[in-house]
Formats: sequence, structure tokens, C-alpha cells
Amino acid sequence: MSFKIAFIGAGSIGFTRKLLGDILTVTEFEDIEVAFTDINRDNLDMVTRLCQRDIDENGLDIEILSTVDRRKALENARYVFNVARIGGLDAFKLDIDIPLKYGIDQCVGDTICAGGIMYGQRGIAAVLDFCRDIRETAEPGCLLLNYANPNAMITWACNKYGKVNTIGLCHGVQGGHRQIAQVLGLKQEDVDIICAGINHQTWYIQVRHNGQDMTGKLLEAFEKHEKFSKTEKVRIDILKRFGYYSTESNGHLSEYLPWYRKCAGEILDWIDLGTWINGETGGYLRVCTESRNWFKNFPSWMKEPARKYIPGERGYEHGSYIVEGLETGSVYRGHFNVVNNGTISNLPDDSVVEVPGYADANGINIPKVGDLPHGCAAICSASISVQRLAVEAAVNGDDVLLRQAMMMDPLTGAVCSPPEIWQMVDEMLVAQQQWLPQYTGAIEEAKKRLESGKTVKTNEGYKGAARLKTRTAEEVAEDREKP
Repeated sequence: MSFKIAFIGAGSIGFTRKLLGDILTVTEFEDIEVAFTDINRDNLDMVTRLCQRDIDENGLDIEILSTVDRRKALENARYVFNVARIGGLDAFKLDIDIPLKYGIDQCVGDTICAGGIMYGQRGIAAVLDFCRDIRETAEPGCLLLNYANPNAMITWACNKYGKVNTIGLCHGVQGGHRQIAQVLGLKQEDVDIICAGINHQTWYIQVRHNGQDMTGKLLEAFEKHEKFSKTEKVRIDILKRFGYYSTESNGHLSEYLPWYRKCAGEILDWIDLGTWINGETGGYLRVCTESRNWFKNFPSWMKEPARKYIPGERGYEHGSYIVEGLETGSVYRGHFNVVNNGTISNLPDDSVVEVPGYADANGINIPKVGDLPHGCAAICSASISVQRLAVEAAVNGDDVLLRQAMMMDPLTGAVCSPPEIWQMVDEMLVAQQQWLPQYTGAIEEAKKRLESGKTVKTNEGYKGAARLKTRTAEEVAEDREKP
């Protein structure tokens, strides 16, 4: 069979190469067309060279179309993967560092909280252009598979305003599934789970083994686990108080809630610095920066063996399995981000929810979940209100809605006063103006306010409660060479 897959933001080496490898592991896909596009020609060329070498070494007759012309890449595509980070690490650094001046200490900053909201403003402005190009150049009925964060906001905007059928994908459910099986002393394939909620705040509302409900055993199992009892304190505390385990990492979850990162002196009580994802200040920014530094050693990547497309070594990202199910008829069950439309009955219909879904020759089908447990629904509802405000702000260039989204954000609202939030938004708009074309007028007004001298005092130079040093390319290389 032959069809075309396009990757937007293909200069992301890890994700693009891995996803493409998973897709090309499917034997029926040996004749597909592949297109890469990115605004960074250097990164695009490097990733293309690596992936083309993988393809050639696996004996496939596929030539990657690599171009900075997005419309050319999207032409006649049946599937489009969005893996773009709008603004790159330069913008990401601003998402972390500016809020820190106001006491907002984020681990990741890519979903909600101050950083995630601004990330959404940049991303939505760009993806609506992507959607226009998809509508005009791609195959009719093209499916957009969105991996970009903030996943729910991007998926929401693409479906409602971009008018492109979009499914949001994330691997958080699989990671927590492994943890649950581990603490119960079981194999992952022997533990059946159902998750429902919103991206990065999805709940294991059903955990079964041999037909037995294991949900009530999770708290004791996690509290007794030698590793997770130390690294997952926030998730365990939420499990204790709300009754259900959350999909997302300790660091992610801690910044979506108002309770665990609002006091600098208490943050270290809830996090672990062994791995960035457990709660380190700016942890994801650090590892992304180190990866970029390491990427500069591109010749060393080419010296490593090509990636083999072996079915038994296929990854667990949903994307390749969805395409396989739709094209070959094999049945895939995963968890997808879709417009709610009553799937979770006690969350708003217009919101984007993460729920079980099936992909096969009949398309993508989403079963009804019903009500979430009331406490879990309340947490999700708070985030959905932030997402809705942020999406509408980004689409309309409405800085009042943007400020209201920041005020309603749980952690931002717990840390900052309204004048502080107003000023922080001014700073972030001005600092990120090159990626925010929809806010031109608002940015000029923000500049005037910031230049007036009537500003709120901030903690300039504050590095956060748990910030670690970013390693150079040389230091990364040295650590990789250690046994």
C-alpha cells in the first residue's frame, strides 16, 4: 500500500526518528511516501540524513522529501504528525525564567501554568496556519496527529478553529501503567487499565488483574515501594486524598495544582532531584538544552549504528499503531485526546479529553466513559477553564482573556496577586513578540506600561528552589562515555 505521511517540526531528532522507525516497522508500509518539514534547515538536514541512513540500512526503497516549504511537504498527505516546538528553546527559556521572577517555580511549563499558557499562545498561532495548509494541499480527510504541547489546547484549536480532524497523542498513560504493574508485582500486560481525564491529568479509574479491582491496593503499594515512595510524593498524596492515581509525572502534576509548589521552602518536601521529571526547577528546559548541545556533535550520531526496524523493538507511541490500524484493519486500543462531545459526562462537551479509543479499518472510535469521580472531575474542570480562556485568547489575540487564563491557573493564582499577573503577562508578551503576531497591538501597550516606571517589584535573578546546572556538550559527552 502507498500513502503519504508528513512531519511538521521534523528537526526534532529524537521524536521524528523514533516515530518514523515505528511506522516503518510495519511491513505493509514499505512503499509509503515520507515528507519532513521544519523552519530550521540545519536541524532538518541532520535529521533527514540520519533517518535516510536508517531507511537505506533497512533495505527500504523510500526517499524522504525534506523541505522548508511546508505546503510542498503536506501536498497529498494522508497523515500529518505535528511535533513542532514553536519558538524553540529560546522561547521555552522565557516561559520558565520570567515566571520565576514572580515566584512561579515550574518543572516543565508546557501544559498549563504560566509557561504552558504562553506556549499555547505561540503554538496556536502557528498551527492554525498548519491547518490552513492541510485543508488546501493535503489529501481530503487528512488526519492530524498532534504530539505538540500544550496538547489539549493545540488539539482544541485545530478541531474548532483549524477545521482539521485532529487527535492529540501522549505517552503518559503507558508510563503510569508500567508503574502500577511494578508496585503490584505484576507484568504490565496482566494489568488492565482504563484512564480518563484530560491530557497530563488523566486518572486510572479502573485497574484490574484477573477480573479483580486493584484500585484500593494502590496507595499502600506505592507508599511501600522503595523508589516511588520517594520520587512520586505528589502523585501519592493525590492518590491518598482523591482516591485515584494520576498519569502524569511528579514534576508535571506538581505544577498543575495550587498546593505543592506555591511556597519555595516547601517544594523540596514534595520532589526528588534524582531525575528531572520528578520536580526539578526548569528540569525539562535543562535536559532539552543539554540535548541541543549534544546535537551539535552531529558527526558522532552518524558514527553510531543505524536503527533497525525490528517489530519486537517497536516503541509504544500511539501514532504508528493508529496509522497501522486505519490502513491494515488491525485493532489498536490506546488512549487518545479528542473533543469530548459527551464522552466524559461531567466535563464540558467542548473540552479536549484523554480517553480510551480504538483504531481499525472502521476508523477511530471512542467509547463513552460516563462520569469521572467527582474529585478528579473538579481538578480537570479547573484546568479546562484555563485551557478554554487560553485557546480563545490565542485565536483572537485577546490579551484580557490571556490575563484571565493566568489568573485562573491554579499555581499562578496561588502564588501571584492580580497586579503581578498583569505585569508578568506584559513581560512575557514583549519578550516573545516575534512568535505572537496576533498580539501586535497589545504588545505595544505592554511596552508602554513596562517603560512607565510604575511596576511591581520582582525577584530578579531568582533561580528557583531546585535548579540544577545545565551541562555543556563536552560534559554530556563525558557522562555518556561513563560505564
